Amino acid sequence: MSQDPDRAVYDLTPTARFIVMLGVVLASTCYTATILVATTLLPQMQGGLSATQDEISWVMTFNIIATAVCTPMTGWLVARFGRRMTMMGCLTGFSAATFMCGASTSLEMLVFWRIMQGGLGAPLVPLSQTLLLDIYPRRQHGFVMSLYGMSNILGPVIGPTLGGYIGEQMGWQWGFFMVLPVSLLAFILFRFFLPMDELTKKGAPLDWIGFLSLSAAIAATQLVLSRGQRLDWYDSTEIWISTVVAVVAFYVFLSHSLTAKDTFLNLGHFRDRNYAIGCLLVTLYGMLNFAPIVLMPPLLQQHAGFPDSAIGTYVAWRGVGNGLGFFAAMWLQRLDPRVTMIFATLVQTASGYWIAHLNLDVSQTTLAINSLMQGFSVGVFWVPLTVATFSTLAPEYRAEGSSVFHLLRNLGSSLFISVAVTEIVRTTGANYSRMTELATAYNKAWQLPWVTGAWTTETLSGIARLSKEITRQSTMIGFTNAFVLYTLLSAMAVPLCLLIRPPRRG
Repeated sequence: MSQDPDRAVYDLTPTARFIVMLGVVLASTCYTATILVATTLLPQMQGGLSATQDEISWVMTFNIIATAVCTPMTGWLVARFGRRMTMMGCLTGFSAATFMCGASTSLEMLVFWRIMQGGLGAPLVPLSQTLLLDIYPRRQHGFVMSLYGMSNILGPVIGPTLGGYIGEQMGWQWGFFMVLPVSLLAFILFRFFLPMDELTKKGAPLDWIGFLSLSAAIAATQLVLSRGQRLDWYDSTEIWISTVVAVVAFYVFLSHSLTAKDTFLNLGHFRDRNYAIGCLLVTLYGMLNFAPIVLMPPLLQQHAGFPDSAIGTYVAWRGVGNGLGFFAAMWLQRLDPRVTMIFATLVQTASGYWIAHLNLDVSQTTLAINSLMQGFSVGVFWVPLTVATFSTLAPEYRAEGSSVFHLLRNLGSSLFISVAVTEIVRTTGANYSRMTELATAYNKAWQLPWVTGAWTTETLSGIARLSKEITRQSTMIGFTNAFVLYTLLSAMAVPLCLLIRPPRRG
């Protein structure tokens, strides 16, 4: 193993590097695919297990919580067992839990194995990124991250489509079973081509105080973000209790980490300027990356009258934009990463500003171009962000740093989606109340039939049509406010990008 920070940690042949990278792509694709496949199969699982909508939501909620809790353990697992054993062990546990998810015969059994699936699979994504940075020299990190990014969009694009089709033809269980051959192939590649590493600390103790307090803080925060809107936020006792637990647990974790000697997470990494700024940027990235995918389909389907095929096309164009963005980043890596990130941020800000000014009569072509811009900006931004963030972090700290990096990305995504949905619901209700105040017989507009058309307050059908239109426009205002917030957050990334120190050229 090489100790030169500009060289690869593992001295592998080009063929072995490619095979390990293939295994990394397969492992991370399996994990991301299962998350989205489960979302696609929720209606089938709800019917098959005779569950209510609130009960079946725990299948997703507990999986997200388990993922968030176990992601920070990546650093300790690597320090204790090494990269190879951690990757193979997590992949084995994840595969077994995925099989048991498909074999579940009750809701309780499915929820339990979804927890195990999320917890055991959580280290796969940060460890995949760490392995790629370790098996290639620093001068090739931009190129490798671009290839990894382009290949990694296969899971989110193919997984739900294939899983939905297989689930419809053979049952929702096969949506989980289809992942197993791919994860088995990844395990075989790691077993024969990924060497043992020496950066392990045999007998490294686990800081239980730090681990348990951080786990409690993360779990409580995810509960607040996942169930806040459904339970009407702080009108609910559950949300109050979860908030108090999150605040107290995080205070315990922070005070312990700043005063103890051997801690679960080394907060000293944040003294590295690039890493600290990168963590702030990836939190913003998480806030903005998945928001359009979550927010736009319900708006287009329920209020704009788009068929499912058109919504699928909207999501697909974003995937195309991702691929083009990662390909462009492969060549833009020759530039200062700050220039590339600011360019991507400006494209994303422009797409947010554009979509915030659209209405319910938007065309499919406009949506496709906007979705393409969003995907392109995400692909261009991710590669220089990753390379610059870890360019000054020592190789032995990459696993721990990558786990925190991806944890903040996931928390940022949950936070913004919760805030956006809350704003949409609040604005929709407020504007509906204001608009209905004008729907009275005393409004002179009702004396102009060529203005009101089919909307009237004199017949039941006319009132129903009027109420539906007011609901549509009120909801559109809510989504507009959410995308204005999206645009402002995107613009906030520009001054942070300027603070990044350019990586030293090889």
